[in-house]
Amino acid sequence: MPPIPSVTKAFMLACVGLYCVFYLVPGLQPWFELWPLMSGNFFPWQLLSYAFLHGSQWHLFFNMLGLWMFGSELERVWGPKRYTHILLASALAAAVVQLIVTFLLGSMAPTVGASGALFGLLLSFGMLFPDRIIVPLFPPIPMKAKYFVAIFGVLELLMGLNNNSGVAHFAHLGGMLGAWLLIRYWRTPRRR
Repeated sequence: MPPIPSVTKAFMLACVGLYCVFYLVPGLQPWFELWPLMSGNFFPWQLLSYAFLHGSQWHLFFNMLGLWMFGSELERVWGPKRYTHILLASALAAAVVQLIVTFLLGSMAPTVGASGALFGLLLSFGMLFPDRIIVPLFPPIPMKAKYFVAIFGVLELLMGLNNNSGVAHFAHLGGMLGAWLLIRYWRTPRRR
């Protein structure tokens, strides 16, 4: 198993460390969750800080597992600077989409988790390595990365349209959108 690259490792350590801090001092976490605009609890730093927080140990575990699986390889290919850009674009786009959805639905519930950034990494992986065979945990069926990403995207859309679970499915889609837009920007030829 190759070592975890520096940005991926730092993001993972920050998420785990903050989970422990906010477990010990739970009154601090609401300041860093992504609150809806109309809630009166929204602050600009929440557009990024929410991505370092997690609602449960399983939420943290699966996000860190995905970050390790997809983020490590992307960071090795892109390098730390470009990889950091894709993480930021995904997390910010996820936050903006989530704020729009909570505004439209009149929701006052906060959002936490690196899932939006992770879904951006997932889409990036599928775009960079479309024919790479991966075996997801659920279902454990080998498939090409491009199909895995497409299936996850469609599932997120369907679950978002029928959402009663409290999961921010549209934030996940927003993370994918942010990554897609940035990759398209990188691939656009520049005139000199």
